[in-house]
Amino acid sequence: MMMEMDDSNIATIGQIERLLSASRGLRLKSASRTEKHNWLDSVLRRFKFHGLGRKQKGLLRRYMQQITGISTAQLTRLIKQHLLTGKLSPAAAGTRSRFPVTYTRQDVELLAETDNLHGRLSGPATRHIFEDELKSGDLRYRRLSGISPSHIYNLRGKAAYKAKALTVSRTKSVQTSIGVRRKPDPEGKPGQLRVDTVHQGDLDGVKGVYHINLVDEVTQWEVLVCVPEINEIMMEDAVGHALTGFPFVLRGFHSDNGGEFLNEKVSELLNDAIIRQTKSRSGRTNDNALIEGKNGSVVRKLMGHWHIERGHAAEIDDFYAGWYNTYLNYHRPCGFADITVDDRGRRRRKYKTYRTPYQALLAVNEPGQYLREGVTLEDLKVIADMHSHNGFARLMQAEKEKLFRKVLPTGTAATRKGGLAKELRRSHAG
Repeated sequence: MMMEMDDSNIATIGQIERLLSASRGLRLKSASRTEKHNWLDSVLRRFKFHGLGRKQKGLLRRYMQQITGISTAQLTRLIKQHLLTGKLSPAAAGTRSRFPVTYTRQDVELLAETDNLHGRLSGPATRHIFEDELKSGDLRYRRLSGISPSHIYNLRGKAAYKAKALTVSRTKSVQTSIGVRRKPDPEGKPGQLRVDTVHQGDLDGVKGVYHINLVDEVTQWEVLVCVPEINEIMMEDAVGHALTGFPFVLRGFHSDNGGEFLNEKVSELLNDAIIRQTKSRSGRTNDNALIEGKNGSVVRKLMGHWHIERGHAAEIDDFYAGWYNTYLNYHRPCGFADITVDDRGRRRRKYKTYRTPYQALLAVNEPGQYLREGVTLEDLKVIADMHSHNGFARLMQAEKEKLFRKVLPTGTAATRKGGLAKELRRSHAG
């Protein structure tokens, strides 16, 4: 309820108490703050507020707050001022401490002009421009040349800046409509792949081969492919070939934001196979942690860091398809984390369970329901039982040594220090 009122006839605390109980919602209609302060001054004088008891002061404070609608803190400041000066003048009541204005509207407009010219650089870079402008003799930048980089962002929030600036939003990341930006959730079912590429070094400006690494999140089933270079046509063929190396139906394909996977060719391939494509989120380094770990523990451990010429890509790919992928999935155990949450909500990982990807697939509830057409559990069992782990590893290592004798560049540590076998054993051990 809003009304104009004259309470000059109210002169006792008892009247105030009765009025409070009967006037809930009552407000003083005032065109300005001056009228409110004048009314407060009259109430404090009329009731001789500073000589009242605690309970009476409380009732009167409630009355003044209800009528004026001002805050408790502001009323306390006004009462203190009245006690010290004996009056409550509107001019004095509106006086408050303010920080001195260092940067004027002209400075803010100069900042907007600079940002428009340079595309809104970072704070330190923008200040460097101000410093150089002042050195060149433009005295308009005298104050801005000493501004802190962090305060530049404060000035960019000013209305004067937004009125002049052509760009007022944050720097935008490169946008592409291909893939959904999210961390995939496999829900304990195989078929959700993590994908990445590993480059086999440069030599005198010449690129080496590229390894494409694909890992299933639940079973850690892994497929490696080798290509001589990265382009849309080659990636389409390589990814299409790699997807056939998984025995189960694929539901998801997750990569980082590299263009080798976020392109029309790969996107069409995945859409045709009804595989959902996702990509890592900005600032979430764990979104693709599984594949990054496999790049180091599998690919780099096998191939090392030396340069391998593009011409050997087909031979490496044959080794992957004929030997190494089989070894990884049927004979190389992987650690599977048991995740617990402590009292503080922190997630703890303990690796007590070790299985091959094939064994991990069998451990899934009713694994047969996830197999793709033409693949049976009996077929997988035949491959797994054909050799022992060590027996197949010996065969794989022999093929690996043959491969390395072909693909290692002349003059590497392996050839200079007397023996490829010694170098292979060292790389395989660590």
